[in-house]
Amino acid sequence: MKLSALLISLASVAAFAQEAGADQPQGSALGGILPLVLMFVVMWFFFIRPKNKEMKQQEAMRKALKKGDKVMTTAGIIGVVTNIDETSTQVTVRTGSTTLIDFEKAAILRVLNAEAKPAEAKTEEKK
Repeated sequence: MKLSALLISLASVAAFAQEAGADQPQGSALGGILPLVLMFVVMWFFFIRPKNKEMKQQEAMRKALKKGDKVMTTAGIIGVVTNIDETSTQVTVRTGSTTLIDFEKAAILRVLNAEAKPAEAKTEEKK
């Protein structure tokens, strides 16, 4: 019996709340869209913008590849660039003394000798 009385009182409270809400003006459409716009702006600053910046840096690194660069591929293969074919975007990488492997430029993850040069410059400055 106590449970039924509780349910009846909750239903009546909900009905009164709806009636009270009907008298108040509704918020504007801008108030409903504003949180979505704010969420998109935050996502753009924290996710989309840094990813685009990283992609531009990767593309610039791949365009600056030259023969003799020590590179690492996305598969983890480390080798030296021996040939760059600009027309088909292929790069030939020497991994051993006689092993040559052709890759797409997009498969080059980073240039290793470019990372070694700043480290050498820092050690020379300390001397």
